[in-house]
Amino acid sequence: MKKTIFLLSVGLIFGQILKAQEIPPKDWQIKTALMAVPQDYKDGVTVYGYDKHGNFVTLRKGANDYIAIADDPEKERFSTAAYHKDLEPFMARGRELKAMGKEAQEIFDIREEEVKAGKLKMPDKATLCVFTGKVNPETKEIENPYVRYVFYIPFATGASTGLPTTPTPPGHAWLMNPGTHRAHIMITPPKD
Repeated sequence: MKKTIFLLSVGLIFGQILKAQEIPPKDWQIKTALMAVPQDYKDGVTVYGYDKHGNFVTLRKGANDYIAIADDPEKERFSTAAYHKDLEPFMARGRELKAMGKEAQEIFDIREEEVKAGKLKMPDKATLCVFTGKVNPETKEIENPYVRYVFYIPFATGASTGLPTTPTPPGHAWLMNPGTHRAHIMITPPKD
């Protein structure tokens, strides 16, 4: 029994060491997180990312209206995001619920209920930018960069916006999650 506990402990410690080795340097996380930020807001943006143990932390405190999120090293696909600071309560609640083990639909339902009850503040409108690409394993540069845009308008509908509520061809806007707290206009520029 003691041997099993010892081996499990060693395995957990070794796993943490390996995880720590996979966390990109702070400067790289900031540099790549800023790729999601609109040019007008790059100076002074707050950047969240990961410390050497994989904990979600503030990498850089900013003073403007944007927050950028570094790539999650536990996810296979590279993706950073940036959003207006008024979305932070919504985003922080999502991270909190995910850390509690909640699945995507549960997170949606809980936030929907909390927004409707006035427990969770959702701005009337706010922007989110998502930057994706592929990390070159040798140079660590981002190849095939792509940015898509999300414009949150809680409880908007197709009728209130005049937008379609089903996906459209790239370059055409459409309203996702109409009639909910998470109603947002999707803008996906065509890829080269």
